[in-house]
Amino acid sequence: MVDWIQLQTQILFALHDVEKVYYPILIVVGVPANIMTIIIFSQRKCGLSKNVTHYLVAMAAADLLVIIIDLILRHIPIVFRGLFQFVDLLHVCNIHASFLFAASDCSVWFTVSFTFDRFVSICCQKLKTKHCTGKMAAAVLGTVTALSCLKNISWYFMLSGQYWLLNNPWFCNIEYDSLYSQAWGAFETLHYILTPGMAFVMILLFNGLTVRHISVVSKARRRLRCHNSLENSRDPEMENRRKSIILLFLISGNFILLWSILAVHCLWNKTWYFGFSSETPPNFVQEIGFMLQLLSCCTNTFIYALTQSKFREHLQNMLRCPPNSCCRIHRV
Repeated sequence: MVDWIQLQTQILFALHDVEKVYYPILIVVGVPANIMTIIIFSQRKCGLSKNVTHYLVAMAAADLLVIIIDLILRHIPIVFRGLFQFVDLLHVCNIHASFLFAASDCSVWFTVSFTFDRFVSICCQKLKTKHCTGKMAAAVLGTVTALSCLKNISWYFMLSGQYWLLNNPWFCNIEYDSLYSQAWGAFETLHYILTPGMAFVMILLFNGLTVRHISVVSKARRRLRCHNSLENSRDPEMENRRKSIILLFLISGNFILLWSILAVHCLWNKTWYFGFSSETPPNFVQEIGFMLQLLSCCTNTFIYALTQSKFREHLQNMLRCPPNSCCRIHRV
């Protein structure tokens, strides 16, 4: 038992050393990557529909907010604690936490909304004309943002304004009444069940139904084309669907993969809190979860560059001639 505790401590200290290099790299990569993504998609020159563009811009904006509010304003002061002792004088931690969890919820549920939009576009032709529009996408994104903000106001009352500069398990001091309150414990558990637990379930469900629909349609189209002697000719509709599915699965798969460890840790911690588990999860699991979750805010740009040729072309132009790109963007 002692050896296991020592090993956990050694792993945790090693991760803290890694974070001192890893987190600044994420900032250097993630901030410009998401800004360029927002700029490129906002110009609407990538051949994507208006509703898809709205979702991709919103996801990049939410990821950028998470990098700023969570990575820069939360994890950097914790990792470089000696340089940020002055934050003890700033009694705004509960406000910070409310914005942080609202931004994280938006990042997660924008991904779910995008997945549902693609499900409707591919599988529900009767709903497609009503749902898959720019106005509907804006309405959905606005609703998700409003609900995320309203839901996370509760953290303002649960946590105090004083920073703790630790992740055990919060980065704020918690109000004494909240620490031993079953109601607040239930609220926190529901928070982690909804984000990202329920989001995982919905993404897997919509993607599963989409795959099933495409499989059935593809078989029917192959039979029809074979019957009409068109078996060897190109099928533009199926090629477009394939590209859309590749983008969808890479985004949702990346999200689930990089959020899963933090989700498991949070739910495991809550089962211990309510007495359903005899052991708490090791602290280093939480640190790994944070590292991967924050990485998920920096990867979508590379997914777009991999799957979208027009996005890749605009990105290359921006990287080659950033001053000219900025001038063109300013004129737009």
